[in-house]
Amino acid sequence: MRIAIGQINTTVGDLAGNADLMIRVAHQAARRGARLVVFPELAVVGYPPRDLLEKPSLYEQVLEAEQRLAAETAALDLILVYGTVRPSNASSGKRAVNIAAVLERGRIIFEQAKMLLPTYDVFDEGRYFLPADKQEVCRLLGVNVALTVCEDAWNDKQFWERRLYARDPVEELVNAGARLLVTINASPFHMGKRELRRQIFSATARRHGIPVIYVNQVGGNDQLVFDGSSFAMNAAGEVIASAASFAEDLVFVDPIAGAGDLHENFSDACESVYEALVLGTRDYIRKCGFRQVLLGMSGGIDSSLVAVLAADAVGPENVTGVAMPGPYSSEASLRDARALASKLGIRFEVVPINSVFDCFLGVLDPLFGNLPRDVTEENLQARIRGVILMSLSNKWGAMVLTTGNKSELAVGYCTLYGDMAGGLAVISDVPKTLVYELARVANRRHPDAIPESVFAKPPSAELRPNQKDSDSLPPYETLDAILRLYVEEYLPPRQIAEALNLPLELVRDVVNKVDRNEYKRQQAAPGLKVTTKAFGMGRRFPIAQRFSQ
Repeated sequence: MRIAIGQINTTVGDLAGNADLMIRVAHQAARRGARLVVFPELAVVGYPPRDLLEKPSLYEQVLEAEQRLAAETAALDLILVYGTVRPSNASSGKRAVNIAAVLERGRIIFEQAKMLLPTYDVFDEGRYFLPADKQEVCRLLGVNVALTVCEDAWNDKQFWERRLYARDPVEELVNAGARLLVTINASPFHMGKRELRRQIFSATARRHGIPVIYVNQVGGNDQLVFDGSSFAMNAAGEVIASAASFAEDLVFVDPIAGAGDLHENFSDACESVYEALVLGTRDYIRKCGFRQVLLGMSGGIDSSLVAVLAADAVGPENVTGVAMPGPYSSEASLRDARALASKLGIRFEVVPINSVFDCFLGVLDPLFGNLPRDVTEENLQARIRGVILMSLSNKWGAMVLTTGNKSELAVGYCTLYGDMAGGLAVISDVPKTLVYELARVANRRHPDAIPESVFAKPPSAELRPNQKDSDSLPPYETLDAILRLYVEEYLPPRQIAEALNLPLELVRDVVNKVDRNEYKRQQAAPGLKVTTKAFGMGRRFPIAQRFSQ
């Protein structure tokens, strides 16, 4: 029973392109002796399609794509399992149904609708899909198969302390006679997610005594990065086949014989985050129709890391770094930025902002009157830099990458229409302490590209004399610990203070900064999710609100 795992990178809404990709992989699988090839959830339309599902014309194009898929694989001695979408045709309820379809010799022989629809974190499937009310065992190659779509296989009642759903579709299908679980998924990456998946499905395999084929999407779609990392397990819950992480792959496995291909994954957590950021950046730029990017390079650790990630994502020939020294910029920072650009082989431009800053002050000072210099003038420098970058973006057709990290974005240590201006916030879900770790990964891949002086100097926005981040914020080790417990685990200030042995006043100050700056985050460029709880589509808080803890 030779099965091919087709771990592919689909583009949302590119029905023709996704069908082309599936056809190509299906032919490869057939040539190499597979009798069955399995593709990810919603492979035809791409995941997540979001409000595209509200467009009636989408379903016409889905049908056309599947008809071509059927016609161009009809001659193959191969069964295709893939994710697609159907109009619900129900008299009431949602418009769409999330489907696992089985295609054999040009004809759909089986369809199973998704039953459990996640509505937590980044998922909003209850908004779009009508859930299945029943399911059936699918017989493939002489074996009774439990064919499930993502969440339907994630609700093992013996794994979770508290389940989200009352029903366990896998248990029901096994009780109906299924002897193999095949699950198609679009499961996005975050730190620890790959280990969690294997734990869940290992427990499922052992509990029911059946092999598991787990197929996941790979690639970046907007804020989500899908790592792939597909696998197969035997009935003892042991991995017998595995696909690469963060890359398309075609893996073969025989679940009856208990043997398959074992392709390399990134075992180090920090390395996996680095790969996720590179993949997410590359796909966001490519799928949005851009080839080139530019970013402000201050000589600090954040912009240095983003520069290396950008060079790895789209090639150094497509990256431009722009240094914009102002009245308080140090010569050392400019020197560090130039050295990094030289090591990476990216284009580097210097655009001083002093004269522009003076011109703005000349216009504004009569209106400012005798009011003292304050954060207004600091923000003005950042906004001048934002204008320069966006002007170059317009002229060159290059996307601006912002360089702010999660710690800064959390507490509002960033400037609207300034350093927040751009098309993609590459490291907006990366805490400052993790930035330093990722920069070390960058230097292992590009030896000594980021100068050691960048690691050593105290972080500073360089917007006033002798400014340091520590003037306004607690040490980043402390700040990131507070933010993790508040943003990712929703603990109240008193519990955080007790857990970290910190003054309650300090914790409350940080928490208040997080809450007050929601208006900034909702105007930020989209960022790539790599932690369990990212700002953006997975964290939805009101701006105008008065809840306090």
